Amino acid sequence: MPDAQFPDCLARVAEVLGEVQPVDSVRSDPDFHHSGRRRLLFVRFAGVPLFWRLDLDVRAASVAADLHYDAGNPAARARESEWSWPASALADAVGAVEAAARKRDDEARGLLDRGFARIGEDDRATGAWADDVIRLAHAAALCDAALTDLAAQAAALAVRHLGNGGA
Repeated sequence: MPDAQFPDCLARVAEVLGEVQPVDSVRSDPDFHHSGRRRLLFVRFAGVPLFWRLDLDVRAASVAADLHYDAGNPAARARESEWSWPASALADAVGAVEAAARKRDDEARGLLDRGFARIGEDDRATGAWADDVIRLAHAAALCDAALTDLAAQAAALAVRHLGNGGA
């Protein structure tokens, strides 16, 4: 998009995507949260499986071909209060369900361990994937009560795809 339209485009993302499917949430990647020409947006749609998150890389025309624009730029990064680490941990939990269901154990372990670390938990993945995801989801919801419903969805997803947690 033309550089001058970048801010207006970002302001209308949820509205425009909502014409296709209602939007549950739009989060901006913390690395590009204040970039004047690039954003990586994580979009969750209402009424679709949690696996179906849209990762939308939005760039102004002047940097459209630059895959590394603002990467590592401290001024582009979100401040601590502008990024939800518990929401990010839940995204890791959902990714771990997908990885474990596909028998990519190392990836599942890495996502779970990263999720626990994001919220300051000393817990680690054990390989009992459904239980691990349920523990991470519960811990994330304890950090941010607004995520209770999403955490319950992530836990239910783990049970549905990985087995009966708590067995």
